[in-house]
Amino acid sequence: MTREEKAKYVDDLAAQLAENNVIYLTDTAELTVETVNSLRRKAFNANISMRVVKNTLLEKAMDKVEDKDFGALKDTLAGATSIMFSEVGNAPAKLIKDFRKKADKPILKGAWIDEGVYIGDDQVKLLSDIKSKEELIGEIITILQSPAKNVVSGLKGAGGKLAGILKTLEERA
Repeated sequence: MTREEKAKYVDDLAAQLAENNVIYLTDTAELTVETVNSLRRKAFNANISMRVVKNTLLEKAMDKVEDKDFGALKDTLAGATSIMFSEVGNAPAKLIKDFRKKADKPILKGAWIDEGVYIGDDQVKLLSDIKSKEELIGEIITILQSPAKNVVSGLKGAGGKLAGILKTLEERA
């Protein structure tokens, strides 16, 4: 790679880092080409962008992004590194957890999710259990709808009882 190509690569990578709020760094070394292709296919189907990066160029790209503090995530840049970008915070963790039922890797080096830094492979379970924004909104809507449904149901039932009482009183009179 020429110096100009490296500079363009770093700029493109920095732009991706700046525009994404969900970034996972994984170790996919020693996986066969077939296994990596299978992982890429599953990532693509889950709307996760995945690519292999050079650690030095990724570190330079991280340094170029001014509005994000990657903190200890830079310390994980050793060995082979693949980067995953997603719009959903728990999607890459779920992919990693599911994929590791058949293979030993990918291993989570670290993740940057909405200003939070998570380091180490032991974070996979925690990250896969985090609810996405859509899941949280759905739960809130369900909670908010529940009392309203109870009130409407109660009013319908009470109205029927009241009509029954009035009819009985009318028949007695």
